Amino acid sequence: MLKDEYKIYEEKMKKSIESVKNDFAAVRAGRANAAVLNRISVDYYGTSTPIQQVGSVASPDPRTLVITPWDGSLLRAIEKAILESDLGINPQNDGKCIRLSFPQLTEERRKELVKQIHKYSENGKVAVRNIRRDAMDRFKKMQKASEITEDELKMAEKDLQKITDDNCKELDKLLDIKEKELMSV
Repeated sequence: MLKDEYKIYEEKMKKSIESVKNDFAAVRAGRANAAVLNRISVDYYGTSTPIQQVGSVASPDPRTLVITPWDGSLLRAIEKAILESDLGINPQNDGKCIRLSFPQLTEERRKELVKQIHKYSENGKVAVRNIRRDAMDRFKKMQKASEITEDELKMAEKDLQKITDDNCKELDKLLDIKEKELMSV
């Protein structure tokens, strides 16, 4: 009976991990990666629209992204959105497309980015722990309502802790991979 309940909370924890993966993808590592544009939106006819939905994004070489809008009138809006973002790159507008050149990361900037990904990882762990807490609260209410026994509650607590630990280890692995990527570029 409780196994079905575990699956619900396990799915929520997996979504937290996916969110952290998306945050990691948005951190630029000195290489051109279209994922850094995921959080940047452009005002397109009164609607905030992601850059990927108003033009094509290509990477002609490892350190350059080229954004070619389908509507030429959006060049200025895209350029403005990139400048206002926390990307830290100056776009070059040639009248037809926008080029983003990713410079080599300095040691200081790498360390800042590592701190940033540590924050993302810790936020993910907090989210996972909060899901565990919510699950335990639910199981304790079930036990008070005599829906489950005290032994089942103890077993649920033990099982939830294992699921939580596994998800936290997964976040640690992702953090290590991204940290190595940032420091090796």
